[in-house]
Amino acid sequence: MSAIPLPDRQPTATQGSERDQLNSWLDFYRDTLLAKCAQIDDELLATRPLPPSNLSLLGILRHMAAVEWWWFEFNFAGLDTPELIDSATDSDADFNDLGALPVPDVYEMFVAQVARSREQAAAGNFVDMAARSSDRPVNLRWIYIHMIEEYARHCGHADLIRETLDGHVGY
Repeated sequence: MSAIPLPDRQPTATQGSERDQLNSWLDFYRDTLLAKCAQIDDELLATRPLPPSNLSLLGILRHMAAVEWWWFEFNFAGLDTPELIDSATDSDADFNDLGALPVPDVYEMFVAQVARSREQAAAGNFVDMAARSSDRPVNLRWIYIHMIEEYARHCGHADLIRETLDGHVGY
């Protein structure tokens, strides 16, 4: 079985502040992705079962760790930390270079990056502008909404991949 444990996914907040609710939805999707990658062997995590797509559960997990870094650490906080996955020669390295790190290391990378993302987000207000912008100025609220959209899309991919691999549905 995979080194990725099944997370204790909490229901989303139905009351509270905007921040509480958006944090709740973002964490819900983070945990959903981990749940899709849990309790399956490492070989299946790297399997790409839906040709011609190069998507795999492991690739999506690597991609979302990199997206967390990109939006919260690099863009919002403006930190000059190294890119999690070197995309200098392959812009899709997160999806393609699946053998670069063992599954336990990918899991740890994802969990650690999510923790850093939470810290960077907690230090700001939703109206705060990102220190950097890739193509246009964005504020923290936009980053949250974009991250929820990004996770929702990739969790949908993960649903299909996981069901194709072993018939498992739900979470």
